Amino acid sequence: MASRDEGTGAGTDEAAETFDVVVVGAGPVGENVADRAHAAGLTTVIVESELVGGECSYWACMPSKGLLRPVAAHADARHTPGLRSLAAAPLDVPEVLAHRDAEASGWQDDGQVQWLDSAGITLVRGHGRLDGPRRVTVTREGAAPRTLLARHAVAVCTGSRAVVPDLPGIAGARPWTSREATSAKAAPGRLAVVGGGVVGVEMATAWQALGSRVTVLVRGEGLLPRMEPFAGELVADALREAGAEVRTGVSVASLDRADPAGPVRLTLDDGSELTVDEVLFATGRAPRTDDLGLETVGLTPGSWLEVDDGLRVTDVPGGWLYAVGDVNHRALLTHQGKYQARIAGDAIGVRARGNTLLEDGPWGAHVATADHGAVPQVVFTVPEVGAVGLTAAEAERAGHRVRTVDLDLAGVAGAGLYRDDYTGRARMVVDLDREVLLGVTFAGPQVSELLHSATIAVVGEVPLRRLWHAVPSYPTLSEAWLRLLEAYRDA
Repeated sequence: MASRDEGTGAGTDEAAETFDVVVVGAGPVGENVADRAHAAGLTTVIVESELVGGECSYWACMPSKGLLRPVAAHADARHTPGLRSLAAAPLDVPEVLAHRDAEASGWQDDGQVQWLDSAGITLVRGHGRLDGPRRVTVTREGAAPRTLLARHAVAVCTGSRAVVPDLPGIAGARPWTSREATSAKAAPGRLAVVGGGVVGVEMATAWQALGSRVTVLVRGEGLLPRMEPFAGELVADALREAGAEVRTGVSVASLDRADPAGPVRLTLDDGSELTVDEVLFATGRAPRTDDLGLETVGLTPGSWLEVDDGLRVTDVPGGWLYAVGDVNHRALLTHQGKYQARIAGDAIGVRARGNTLLEDGPWGAHVATADHGAVPQVVFTVPEVGAVGLTAAEAERAGHRVRTVDLDLAGVAGAGLYRDDYTGRARMVVDLDREVLLGVTFAGPQVSELLHSATIAVVGEVPLRRLWHAVPSYPTLSEAWLRLLEAYRDA
């Protein structure tokens, strides 16, 4: 079926359009569900209220990495022989921002719409809401409502949104969320970042390097609290070295912005005050399900949608409703959402053919097993952090008998070649009963490129005695694997 980008149409049952699959949300997750369902021979329509390509393409993954890549390259150049003098000058901020704009496609979705068209997927623009089983109503300003009926499945892929806490004065302060932080047209002179998770540390890294005086305010004891402690410690050290201030054990009590064009005064819970030009709240996310019509199928508006490993919503009978990506709260990462989407799209195709034995797929079972204990993530700070699987604390809480093996990455031959003052650490968490890896964490320049090998080792449950024979090339950072295994064997 050829793609259509339409916003008009009657909303009566007589005029309702029927497809095999209706996908609500055209971010990377929704696109992949639609693509896999269409590849299975099913007619597919996708509904989007904003830009096709979603949060990742325009306000998260792509623009943030567009900001951060020049920052990391500049930091490395300052510590690389032959480049130090060239890197002594500050970053060209307008050029970095122009690069960011290009990575976000100028906030235009023409290319993504063309891809849908080439894939044969129908696009309907507007706000999609469930209106009972297998039924979605789409509304758009200036157009009549449109009704879409699904023969086999509706997939909710609406993602998540940034949460801003309900604090005195916050509305008038007009704080940044991740969207404003990744799309700002200039570096604020003074920026407060509230929150020490991934968004907070990445944006603190970017804007400090682009000319802002950054203050990071963290309620807990350190940065990146869901990772191994050394990861947050190394990132905090690097932020301080770059000129940022990192304050832990402190929260914002109230905000005041008397002049809409003026500074923001933050009052903290310890009684101190901080005045900045902008404040970014990176304090969590909520599902975009508050206006999705969940009540029409017996669910609670605004809730995360609980799913089984086949991505079907467990509290809706009939197995027709899927929730894929952030909205199911299993792993709020684009790559995990796309993984789920491929599984969901294939599973919908299998079920549409009347096959309920989802374990019979050519690539294995149509279930999202990678969401359990083997989720990889990269934090693109300076230094980078890459982690997969369980931390040592998580593994112990889960009842595993474990041993941790730590490594100073500066001792790896490839590290000294990469930059002359390489600072980094690695840890692997070993299940002593099976002698396989439960988790691996790297922190240091360029460690993101080590993460997939760790993911394979964790997902594949590769025995350490077998991993010993996976010989790393010399002299590269991958030699970290040899040193970690040596330390485990010789302990």
